[in-house]
Amino acid sequence: MAEDFHHEALLYADGAEYLEGTVPFLEEGLRNGEPMLVAVSAERIAAIRRELGPDGDRIRFEDMAELGANPARIIPAWRDFVDARAPGQPIRGIGEPIWAGRSPAELIECQRHEALLNVAFARTSAFRLLCPYDTEALDEAVIDEARRSHPCIVHAGTEHSSEAFLGLAAIETPFDVPLPEVPPDALERRFDRGALPALRGEVAAFGAGAGLSADQASDLALAANEVATNSVRYAGGGGLVRLWRVDRGVVCEVSDDGRIETPLAGRIPPRSGQIGGWGLWLANQLCDLVQVRTFPGGSVVRVHMHRR
Repeated sequence: MAEDFHHEALLYADGAEYLEGTVPFLEEGLRNGEPMLVAVSAERIAAIRRELGPDGDRIRFEDMAELGANPARIIPAWRDFVDARAPGQPIRGIGEPIWAGRSPAELIECQRHEALLNVAFARTSAFRLLCPYDTEALDEAVIDEARRSHPCIVHAGTEHSSEAFLGLAAIETPFDVPLPEVPPDALERRFDRGALPALRGEVAAFGAGAGLSADQASDLALAANEVATNSVRYAGGGGLVRLWRVDRGVVCEVSDDGRIETPLAGRIPPRSGQIGGWGLWLANQLCDLVQVRTFPGGSVVRVHMHRR
């Protein structure tokens, strides 16, 4: 029985190795009567179900393409799963947020998610989480990063500690991986508290002009307003908004002179009646991707909205 959070990366090269690594893991949980959640692709869900037969009905399955489209929504889903168990009851899960075809921006945020799992569940007992990585389809750099974000590696039926694991102290530091340069033709607006109403209107108009639906443009404006309000409240009273079009839709960036020190910002649902902590959470619920960075000169939040 796992006494602490046990976070494992499963390295597999083909469908057979995938099933060899996942099905016995689930069968053990079934024998132990453990609640289990499997969040992987629809194709992998079908393959696992075929192997397990009727026993698969005792496992909760989620399509990661939907659950994890925005990687920042995955930790809250695991938290709900953990909170639903009986006190101290052992549980286990499988989560595969990284696959070939993720955009570069999504991939980086998925890798950040994998690292932050160690922070989010550091004090959670009796929780085993297995994260498969396709060594044939993914770049070696992605596999190397998996070794840095997972304390344990499972490969060819053998489990061992990862010597490359960064540790919680390194993972908890403000995230400062560089972002792509802002296009030179991006729309720029300085803002303070008094400018927020006009800013909302301008963001919504920009989104509509870039092909977003009315609802999407409104959601983008609300997300931008929430992030900009954080700048007003916590980062000296204002900041800078930039807007630009990309192939998939619109990116809105809010930058200011403040620092975002909380590693799980935007991934922990605010409590009812809580003052503060809503801005990044709402942005993650409204938008397709949210990127948070803190550099020596301040912080940057980029929200992405994809055309439907």
